[in-house]
Formats: sequence, C-alpha cells, structure tokens
Amino acid sequence: MQTPVLILPGIGGSGPEHWQTRWEIKHPEIRRVQQDEWNAPVCRNWIERLETAVSKSGPRTVLVAHSLGCLLVAHWATRTRHSIRGALLVAPPDPAMPCFPRRAVGFTPVPLRPLAFPSTLVASPDDPYASPEYARRCAAAWGSRFVEIAPCGHINASSGLGDWEEGLELLRGLLEDWKPTQ
Repeated sequence: MQTPVLILPGIGGSGPEHWQTRWEIKHPEIRRVQQDEWNAPVCRNWIERLETAVSKSGPRTVLVAHSLGCLLVAHWATRTRHSIRGALLVAPPDPAMPCFPRRAVGFTPVPLRPLAFPSTLVASPDDPYASPEYARRCAAAWGSRFVEIAPCGHINASSGLGDWEEGLELLRGLLEDWKPTQ
C-alpha cells in the first residue's frame, strides 16, 4: 500500500491490541487522526480534526473507520469539499441501541445519504452495538459494498482478531477497485 490511509477510531481511541493500532504500527502510510477527547466525543470537533487531516493528506486518502468513526465519516461526508479515494467502514454502531455511548454528542441523526466516494462496510452478525439489519441499511444508504464476516462481536480488540488480515484484504480490494477521475 502506498496510499495515505487515515485511521479513525471510535470512542476510547482503539487501544494497543486493536487491529487499527496494529495496522498503524506495521504500515508507515497509515496514520491515526488524533482527537482531543476520545472518551467524550463531540461530532463537530471530530469533523474538524478529520477535515484538517484530509486536507493535509490529499485526494488519494483512504479512511479506515471503526465504530463511532463510521458515523464520523457519514457526518464529515455531508460537509466536506475534499475528495478522497475511499473508506473502509467497520462496525458502525446504532445510536438507537441502549448500549450506544450517551457521552457521544452530535452523532445523531446519522446521515443516510450516498457517500461521494467508494466504500466498503464490514459488519459482524453478533455485534452488540448494531444489528445486521442496521448495518445493511447504512451500507445501502451510503452506497457501500456490504461485507458480513464471521461472528466476532464488535470487530475490536475484544474480538481477538490480532492484525485482522481479512480486514487488510478488504482494504486492498477497495484500493484495487478505485479508478481515478479524469
């Protein structure tokens, strides 16, 4: 991969055993978008950080979002003027679920409009933060390719995925499918 990749963790910032952190350590082209507040996120602040990061990394950028990071991408996409290469959206949470973190401010309602860039949405059928139906609805609304993987919860460090090679293959597939605009 020689494409700039921005990691967008969810609440808590993806710890050392999370596949996002492991990718970031192994691949120098992968950088994390740092947020001021990982545990009490405010959507507009996260959008500003993402906008700045995309502005610096350019139109070949690919976003790799997990959980609340997916909702960030949906909100950012409705506001940005930047073009990107694509996004891998992993385990978007459903704000209507009782377990959705109430300390996350401004992430609802979730924009359900087509994204202006190619995307793949990955979901697990036993994700405690979203039903498979919710994930499919988001994928359809965003125009994302939908991939349901084997049951593994929220596709996070607790899932025991290690470097999550399956996810890297999905990212590579997204990159290979990309066609630059003339």
